[in-house]
Amino acid sequence: MSNNKPRLDSHRLDRIVADARAAAAEREKGYRERALKMYPWVCGRCAREFTRANLQELTVHHRNHNHDDNPPDGSNWELLCIYCHDNEHSRYIDHTGDSSETKTADATANPFAALRELMAKKNGG
Repeated sequence: MSNNKPRLDSHRLDRIVADARAAAAEREKGYRERALKMYPWVCGRCAREFTRANLQELTVHHRNHNHDDNPPDGSNWELLCIYCHDNEHSRYIDHTGDSSETKTADATANPFAALRELMAKKNGG
C-alpha cells in the first residue's frame, strides 16, 4: 500500500513564512498601523472603545483631508469609527460642495424609443 500524501517542501514553506513576515512588516509602515500603535483604540468623536475583535471598524481620518499628508508624528490623523468617519466626510462635502467623486453623465438613451412601432407590428397594423 503506497502513501500518497503530498511531501512538504520545507524550502517552499520557509519562503512563504518569510514573505508573510516581510508583508506584515511592510504593512506596519503604513499610516493605519502606525496610528493604531500611536493612539488609543477609541473613536475621537463618539468615544467608542475598540478591541481586536472589532478593530476593523476603526479608521484613520486625515484631519486636513489630504491622504498623502502622513507626518511621522501622526499630527494629521485621528482615529474615528466608521460611522463618525462617514459623517465627517459628509460634512466636509456639504461644506465645500466638492464631492471629489467623478460625476456620471445623465442617461440619454431611451429604451422605449421603438416601442410604438413594435406594438403596432404586434397588433397587426
